Amino acid sequence: MVKRCALSVMCLFLTTAARSASAVGPAVEVSNVRRVFHNGEHNAFTDLVRFKDKFYLTFRRCPDGHPVHPTASVIVLVSDDAAEWQQVHRFRVKHRDTRDPHFLIFQHKLFVLTGTWYSGETSIPREAYDLNKHLGFAAWSEDGVKWHSPVMLEGTFGHYIWRAATFGEQAYLCGRRKAGFDALPRGEGRQVESLLLESDDGLIWRKRAVFQELEGDETAFLFEPSGAIVGVGRRGSQTAQLLRSKPPYTNWERKDLERYVGGPLIARWGERLVVGGRKSTGGRGAKTALYWLINDELHEFAELPSGGDNSYPGIIALSGTKALVSWYSSHGKNIQGDPITAIYLADLHLKGI
Repeated sequence: MVKRCALSVMCLFLTTAARSASAVGPAVEVSNVRRVFHNGEHNAFTDLVRFKDKFYLTFRRCPDGHPVHPTASVIVLVSDDAAEWQQVHRFRVKHRDTRDPHFLIFQHKLFVLTGTWYSGETSIPREAYDLNKHLGFAAWSEDGVKWHSPVMLEGTFGHYIWRAATFGEQAYLCGRRKAGFDALPRGEGRQVESLLLESDDGLIWRKRAVFQELEGDETAFLFEPSGAIVGVGRRGSQTAQLLRSKPPYTNWERKDLERYVGGPLIARWGERLVVGGRKSTGGRGAKTALYWLINDELHEFAELPSGGDNSYPGIIALSGTKALVSWYSSHGKNIQGDPITAIYLADLHLKGI
C-alpha cells in the first residue's frame, strides 16, 4: 500500500511537472553566438528574413551614433548559410535619418521599409525632432540582387512606420502619428496614436484602423489564418500590451503584459508564438530577451548576450525545433576598451525535442 501510494504521488508529481513545463513552453538552447558586423560606427535595429533560399539581415548604420543624424544609412547583408555575410545593398535618404528597417515579403518582392526623421543638413537636438515631418521609405528587389531605392512611401508623411505583415492580397504596416497631426512640442508622448496602414503594392499606403488612441508606439503584429491579428505594442517605458482584433479591425482588445518590451518582435516558431525585445532588469540594465507567448502571457526562455544600447531582434524559424535570431548590442568592447555597438546572431534549438 505504501509503495502504491508512493508511486501514485510520483506519477502525480511528474504529471504536474509536465503540465507546468507545457504551460511555460519548452527550454531553448542558445548557441553559436557571433558578432556579424562591426565597423566602429553605431550599428543597430535589426531584422532577419529568408527570401529565395538566402538569408537577409538589415540594420541601421550611422557614424554619428544613436540619435537623429542625416549620415545614417540602411544596410542589407546576404548569406547562403547564415555564417558568411556580404553587403548586397545600402541606401540613404537626403536630409533624413533612416531608422528601424524591417523586411516585408510581398507580391514576390523583398521590401526593406524604414521610418525617417527629417534633420536637414546637420544633426539636430532632441527638442527639434518633429514627428509630423516623419516619412517612410523603402528599398525593394525581385531577386535580392538588383535593388530599387530610396522609394518614398505615399501616405506615410507624418507617420513613424514600423513592422509590416501580410494577409491575403494586402500588406499591413504599423504607423504612429500625433493625434490630428497636432503641432505640439517634440514628443512621442501620450498624444500619439498608432494606426494599421494598408497597401495593395507595398508602396502606397492608406489608413485601415486606429489600434492605439493614446501612447502609440512600436508595435509588432502577425495574422492568424482567419485574418485575426495578434500584436505586441510598446508604450514608451511602461509595460507593453497584447493586442487582438478581428476583421474589419474596428474593435481591439488590449491586455497588459506586466513587463516592458522595447523594440518588440512577434513571430511564429512552429506551432508557438515568440516575442522578443528589450527588457528592464534593474541593477543589470537593459537586456535583450525572448519569450513564449502562452495563454496571453509572456514566459522568458532566453536572455541574449547584451547590455547598454541593445535589442530590436529579428528571427527566422528554420524548422519546428531550430531558429536564427539577430539583435544589436553595445556590451562588447574594442581593443582600447571602449564600448562598441555591433550586430549579433545566435542559433536557437529546442531542448529535448
